[in-house]
Amino acid sequence: MDVHFPTSSILSIVLQALLLSSSYGSLEPYDLLYNNAVDAFYRSDYKDVVRYMEGALSSYAEVRQTKVRCRLRCQDQHPFDSVSMDLQFFDVVLRRSNCQNECIEEKVGTQSMHKVSEDVNQDFQRRIPYNYLQLAYQKLKQLDKAAAAAHTYFQANPEHVEMDQNLEQYKALEGSDQDHFVDREARPHQRSFSAGVKLYDSADYKGAIALFEEALQEYYRADVECRALCQGPQRFEEQDHVLYHYSLYELVSDHFTQALHCEHECVRDLSTRPGRLSPMENYLPLHYDYLQFAYFQMNMVEEAMECAKSYLLFHEGEEFMTENLEYYREAVGHDVKPREKAEWYLRRHKQELELLVIGSENMQVEFTEGHYWTSTGGREDSNRIPSGTDGWMEYVPISEKKNFTLAPPQELREGGPLVYDSVQLVQNSKALNGTQRVLLDDVISVDECAELTNLAHNMRARGSVLSLGLQTVTMAGDGYRGKMSPHTPNERFEGATVLKTLQYGYEGRVPLRSARLFYDASERARRIIESYFLLNSTLHFSYTHLVCRTAITGQQDHRNDLSHPIHADNCLLDPEANECWKEPPAYTYRDYSALLYLNGDFEGGEFIFTEMDAKTVTAQVKPKCGRMVGFSSGGENPHGVRAVTRGQRCAVALWFTLDPLFRELERLQADEVMQALDNQSSQSQWDTSLNINPKDEL
Repeated sequence: MDVHFPTSSILSIVLQALLLSSSYGSLEPYDLLYNNAVDAFYRSDYKDVVRYMEGALSSYAEVRQTKVRCRLRCQDQHPFDSVSMDLQFFDVVLRRSNCQNECIEEKVGTQSMHKVSEDVNQDFQRRIPYNYLQLAYQKLKQLDKAAAAAHTYFQANPEHVEMDQNLEQYKALEGSDQDHFVDREARPHQRSFSAGVKLYDSADYKGAIALFEEALQEYYRADVECRALCQGPQRFEEQDHVLYHYSLYELVSDHFTQALHCEHECVRDLSTRPGRLSPMENYLPLHYDYLQFAYFQMNMVEEAMECAKSYLLFHEGEEFMTENLEYYREAVGHDVKPREKAEWYLRRHKQELELLVIGSENMQVEFTEGHYWTSTGGREDSNRIPSGTDGWMEYVPISEKKNFTLAPPQELREGGPLVYDSVQLVQNSKALNGTQRVLLDDVISVDECAELTNLAHNMRARGSVLSLGLQTVTMAGDGYRGKMSPHTPNERFEGATVLKTLQYGYEGRVPLRSARLFYDASERARRIIESYFLLNSTLHFSYTHLVCRTAITGQQDHRNDLSHPIHADNCLLDPEANECWKEPPAYTYRDYSALLYLNGDFEGGEFIFTEMDAKTVTAQVKPKCGRMVGFSSGGENPHGVRAVTRGQRCAVALWFTLDPLFRELERLQADEVMQALDNQSSQSQWDTSLNINPKDEL
């Protein structure tokens, strides 16, 4: 007898079977929970926002810790120490990989469920979920939790003006308590260190010692975890290149090169506080400096001597600590060894640490100034009192305090030829109330605007069709899953790079003619900027991005944020100090910027120039098809984008550099792809306008 089941029933049975066959430790993927939370936010279902987003954060943390535990366990079980031949090496690699896979799947379920796109991971690293949570908790009148979420987000995004304003409002509310403003993502080693400095500053040396010792233990533990996380799958940029061909040995080499680079960054990562401009120089040795003086104050001279010796491992021969060590040696009458952990760590990671402690010579003035003091501020009869660190909570190296301003060209000029007959000069620097600014029209035609806009839409559509779960084919930096803007939750943001569009065109996923137009239009913009500003050297691409911002319906009432906050393109804008700090993570090598607009049929979205205070607007540009604004990328041109309140705003964003060392890698690869396509076109008869996939011809 034939029995016919409904399709939905069959699918349900299959899904249940898959779930039952998976490990008992199956964990719900955090990207799925995150997506559900964002969808709930757009529906104004704030209870579900909290439920899903808190679940996503919990799942994210659990996956991370599981990877750490499993990789460390399998590393111990399958070491490389005894490997002497290639086959033995590959045997250990495979055994270790199998061990890790089994361990992780036992804890969290099938790993493919937890394979998350890079842009989702970046959202979690940038603490974007807490932006949603603070808004959701605010709507639910749970202001203590809203304050904690806002504080957590702001720690990693201190330039976010609107969140700063929100925090001030939370602090002003009746019943607000300082305990509500906690950093939920505080790293244990940094939390203990900061708390230790506070106690040290209040002369509670016993409490400070306990916290500094705890901070050291947490630091070394965090270092081990960071390096364990580097053992997983690595993404090597060259592998995304259409023309990149590789063998097994090259793949293995690429993987371990990336893993080593990742580990090399651990010292920097552990020394960088959330939202800080750069890692704190001398961070790890500083623990031993604090401890040596705190122990001295507690009359524990032998322990002080041990910490002083540990400090000198990192800064051999440093004068003030050498004098302290001599004082301690005379006091106890014998010598002691530095701490074994410090010796072991320095042996393994000396080169990495040198990059961060090399500036210590520049910091000696701050270290020694005010250091030779007693608790009463005077010298004792011994005339040699060990140094202290003077209790500065916000320790900033001298090199981080300097304002590294961009050295301008020998002569700032403008008014050169516009290269193309159709291009019209609308406003120069004087009309735009600034320097090195220009506004141009008719850079591209109406038809070209429409084609590029359609290209952006096609890239988004293809990303959706070809996605697996939440992992679209677009790469990090090309967009944010079409779900949100990186700057505001009130807009969707999507985009594509030149290389990605050419790859899609090469594979027949989008019209190849449109991908070529994107390439050609960006080159047109580069030539115009280089010519107009009369540059006496070649202007190179630094980054090119076709990007659309879309207002989210129902999220526009009472908006007080910007689509893109006020910033400068090659330095970190500090409105309070009225300065722009030219240092990482800013793209300090960028020299000129341009925005080529594709449409004007939307509300809001005006481009604005401001003074360095990020408040005083000096000029405003209303986008429209073919209009381009160009300007130098430094602190002389702070700029931002007003909120897009209705419709969609599309543009080609371009950044340029005069330094050939910082040419965009993707652009060089795109040049190669274009050359290959041209060669193919001249050698074969197939018509690229038909969107035939060249691979199908093989």
